[in-house]
Amino acid sequence: MNRFEAAARALRTAAPDELLDAVRVVLTERYQALDVDLYLADYGLTVLQAVSAVPHTPQPLPVHGSPAGRAFGAQEPYCEERRDGRARLHLPVSVRGDRLGVLSVTLPGSDTAREYVSELAEIADVLGREVVVAERDTDLYLQARRKDRLTLAAEMQWQLLPGRSCSRPEYDLGAQLEPAYAIFGDNFDWSVTADHLMLYVTNGMGEGIEASLLTNLAINALRNARRAGLPIADQAALADQAVYAHYRGRCYLSVLMFDFDLDTGRASVVDAGSPQLLRLRGGEVERVDFDAQLPLGMFEETDYVAQYFQVEPGDRLLFVSDGVHAVASPKGEAYGEKALTRAIQATRLLPAAEVPRALLRELTGHRGEAALPEDDALVVCLDWRGRPGRA
Repeated sequence: MNRFEAAARALRTAAPDELLDAVRVVLTERYQALDVDLYLADYGLTVLQAVSAVPHTPQPLPVHGSPAGRAFGAQEPYCEERRDGRARLHLPVSVRGDRLGVLSVTLPGSDTAREYVSELAEIADVLGREVVVAERDTDLYLQARRKDRLTLAAEMQWQLLPGRSCSRPEYDLGAQLEPAYAIFGDNFDWSVTADHLMLYVTNGMGEGIEASLLTNLAINALRNARRAGLPIADQAALADQAVYAHYRGRCYLSVLMFDFDLDTGRASVVDAGSPQLLRLRGGEVERVDFDAQLPLGMFEETDYVAQYFQVEPGDRLLFVSDGVHAVASPKGEAYGEKALTRAIQATRLLPAAEVPRALLRELTGHRGEAALPEDDALVVCLDWRGRPGRA
């Protein structure tokens, strides 16, 4: 059995809460590793937290301004050469484009790091997949992702999310929700098949538990309809009925729904509320408007009609909730479309997974660092490449 196979087997056979111990043993025995640590990104994407015995965790590493953060942001291995001659190799831990964290391995020197970097990067990929599977059976990795305690509403919302980024040959997706630790009601969801990408951006009423319960009901109703194979307009109609049957119009939920054909870039769209879409094409940012329809659950038996929208290779689509474009400065000035357009232009060279967090940092500066947000701010970024080989 070669080195890589030994590491992969150790991870596959390890207990869910012992993945780090298993990879430490193999890397020490087979790769001359002197030290091995696993860091996971927190919910706010601001720090990388060590996976260890909670609450006895080391000081977290900043995502911006640390060697491990550099590997996380670039999604490329980064070698940190130390004064004692040793090398600290930082390897991104990701699953299908969803950035989880960083595996940091201390080796005897830079020559050893160069020799092993490719295999260690593959081991980090295997580790990421095993972490995702292990989360079904242990809270260890979920606990490591929080630098503060989540409210119950935030716990419920984060459990709904599919991930924070996703990559396929046809597209890259990135999303972020703030405030990360005390959420009101915004949400996003996506699902992909061989030929379609379905994407929902939602904005629910209220705050706290009530907002989270409303969002949970609506998202699961949409998923239930989607998994039954229904077209997007019928998904909206069935979710609308589910929300209305429970709340009788007292609470409702806005949603912007897309069903992208991966082969052609043609999308079916249902616009049922306040989330907005902006498109960056050829260096120009423009808002894309659709025929507005009623939010889910406002009235009984609402009919929804799909519209059509064409996305072209090279397009960047930004989906934002009203907690972005309506947020006010200390002087009461709304962030607005002009400021959002400037922020989109300023982040045009960043990968899709980095854009939402960068836009939300800009938003925090507008609101004021000390000011508490009055609503969720949700940003989803979609970079469209189109199907490879399509003329």
